[in-house]
Amino acid sequence: MAAPTLQDGLEAAGSAVNLLWKPNAAPWTPEVIEPEYAGWKVEQASWYDSVTIADLSHHMSDTFITGPDATAMLRAVSANDYESFAIDQAKQFVTVAADGNIITDGILLRTGEQAYTLSGVSAAQNWVKYWAGAGGYDVAFETDPESSVRGKDDPRLFRYQIQGPLAGELLADVLGGPFPEVRFFGSAMVEIAGRPVRALRHGMAGQAGGELIGDYRDAAVVKEALMRAGEPLGLVHQGAWSYPTASLGSGWIPSPTPAIYTDDSLTDYRRGVSLFSYEGQKALQGSFYSPAIEDYYCSPYELGYGRSISFNHDFIGREALLEAREHAPRTKVTLVFDIDDVTRVLGEDPGFVHHYWRNRVEPVGRPGTLAGLTFQTGWLDPVGTVMALTLIDKEHAIPGTEVEVVWGQHPGAGTAPDADLGFPRLRATVAPAPYDVLARTGYRDRA
Repeated sequence: MAAPTLQDGLEAAGSAVNLLWKPNAAPWTPEVIEPEYAGWKVEQASWYDSVTIADLSHHMSDTFITGPDATAMLRAVSANDYESFAIDQAKQFVTVAADGNIITDGILLRTGEQAYTLSGVSAAQNWVKYWAGAGGYDVAFETDPESSVRGKDDPRLFRYQIQGPLAGELLADVLGGPFPEVRFFGSAMVEIAGRPVRALRHGMAGQAGGELIGDYRDAAVVKEALMRAGEPLGLVHQGAWSYPTASLGSGWIPSPTPAIYTDDSLTDYRRGVSLFSYEGQKALQGSFYSPAIEDYYCSPYELGYGRSISFNHDFIGREALLEAREHAPRTKVTLVFDIDDVTRVLGEDPGFVHHYWRNRVEPVGRPGTLAGLTFQTGWLDPVGTVMALTLIDKEHAIPGTEVEVVWGQHPGAGTAPDADLGFPRLRATVAPAPYDVLARTGYRDRA
């Protein structure tokens, strides 16, 4: 019997929202690594006051793309600029549907003239592979899925991120010299403990440091060298709880809803995607409920990807994206919650708080008026309160604006979207995204 597809799931559920709406679903955390090593608060603080290592070897899918049409195919399915795309450079990969709304992002690394590695959530990779086949491009794909899908086999690549104010000192020790003089998303080959490693200027917390990538057969040797060099510096290992909260300070929204569910022209595409995929299983939940999946879609311009978009070529969704460039109604901000309201609703010691609820954001004094949606919410201990990465209407996006977040889990179908469910409201203040000053002002410019 054939495995169920996304299209099968949609037809059985009756709608995309029926399929995906899962109140009280546990938030995603990276697989394989321990929940905590030094304690989540210590691990969060290490991004800003010492140095940290994060093992990213297991939770991302990698698709290796080769063939004479690799660049032409990628140009046709993404909004990135390939005229200025050098070998050993990476880009924030931007794919959109015909309506201009995002599929998902990813990191696209160019490793040769016609060779690329696309890493991240598998949805963008599924999109690329489908359109490569539909377009008849002469390309080959090899996908190494995340460990939760792969099973007992080792990943093909290891990834270790070293970040924090002492990262440069650690990396200089283990590399025998400073980190390569490359700009943001640039990379160079180096050696660690005699093993070849790619050093990429990138990190989830937006702090000093970089990402080290290599053959997984060398993972243990390289990690041992990093841990040994970091010991006198107080190197802290990131756990599965703290790691996802890095984006609260650096401003990257990790969980957009792919714009793929209702377009009739994508029926065949959905038949090629497993029901047990990001697209079929990524839960929607929170105080905002709508039966229309389109109300959860978003534009890459709203997510802050405008600098990654180029219109110097034709690609899927180009005309709609041109319209969004001028008229996207929302923008990305960080909401900083009022600590008195946090303790009133969550308790004096709320403990570890982190989720991807789509909570309603409303103007103060105007209950029922939707101003925006939260996408990721969590306690960031160096700030001392709960924060939320949010897409908000531009009229409410000025830093210092006060709003209210409706905190709760709408039960979904069978209850009116605007039902008064008695959810508490927490005051919050609009702040920039990224919230962290280095991530906002200097991280991308660091050489």
